[in-house]
Amino acid sequence: MPSHLRNPIFHDEEKAREWFESRVWPNGPFCPHCGETQNLTRLHGKAHRPGLIQCNSCREQFTVTVNTVCERSKLPLTKWCLAIYLLNSSKKGMSALQMHRMMGGSYKTAWFLFHRIREAMREGKMPGGLGGKNKVVEVDETYVGGKAANRKNHIPPKAVVVALVERDGKVRSFRVPNVSAKTLRPLIVTNINRASFQMTDEALVYTGVGREFSGHGTVNHSAEEYVRATFWHTNTVENYFSILKRGIIGTYHHVSEGHLHRYLGEFDFRYNQRISLGVNDDQRMAKAAKGVVGKRLTYRRTRRPEETEAEIPF
Repeated sequence: MPSHLRNPIFHDEEKAREWFESRVWPNGPFCPHCGETQNLTRLHGKAHRPGLIQCNSCREQFTVTVNTVCERSKLPLTKWCLAIYLLNSSKKGMSALQMHRMMGGSYKTAWFLFHRIREAMREGKMPGGLGGKNKVVEVDETYVGGKAANRKNHIPPKAVVVALVERDGKVRSFRVPNVSAKTLRPLIVTNINRASFQMTDEALVYTGVGREFSGHGTVNHSAEEYVRATFWHTNTVENYFSILKRGIIGTYHHVSEGHLHRYLGEFDFRYNQRISLGVNDDQRMAKAAKGVVGKRLTYRRTRRPEETEAEIPF
């Protein structure tokens, strides 16, 4: 079987641009400034950069990268395609250092590139919510962070992550400040269909909100009960946490709390577009590319009076 990395979009800039345009503009190009779809002209002059289009209605010029996370990027689209493919085809993610070694350039460029792709992979609220009639949604929380072992007088802080996983379906995970009924209830009721059967462990924070659904089952982990009669368990959400932690510990090693929500969006996206749901690597890459539209991530900050241009990190 030929390698996917031989695909021309990873080596030919024109092929990469055509591929991006077919995903970002499935019905043909449109002006991101005024929305015009008909009165457009492709510019092919020597002074024009490849892929440039002029809108004859508002007189603005644009390319496929305008109003996307790729906007104003100096990287060729072939490298954008390669990075999107590698991040979406690696079950436990890929570190920016590994990408930097593979594509060249600086580590900072690879790090920023991956964060912009993660922003594109973040999915919004699912229509109708997770689950539904005769469906089960498992809810559980976990802690992400370092271990206190061998750290004298210092216990590293841990971030709380809550995941809602539909059996044989999709997932949504969130970073939350604490585990309390007041914190978790809004997440649960706004992201899970009320007709669903909710499955959790014995934690009391789920008792009240469980009454708002068609049913609520629990397993008692503190009594070492993990499965009862094959139906009562939270193994699906535990499996998701296993993939998440193996990625964070084994691939990324350290995740900043300020960026944790983007890493969660990355793992959610790959889980929601997995092989068992009929999505292969190429299809997953194409869906991630569609998510670049309407999002920007610049990491710019206000310059201090005494700070020069060279001192600004991004």
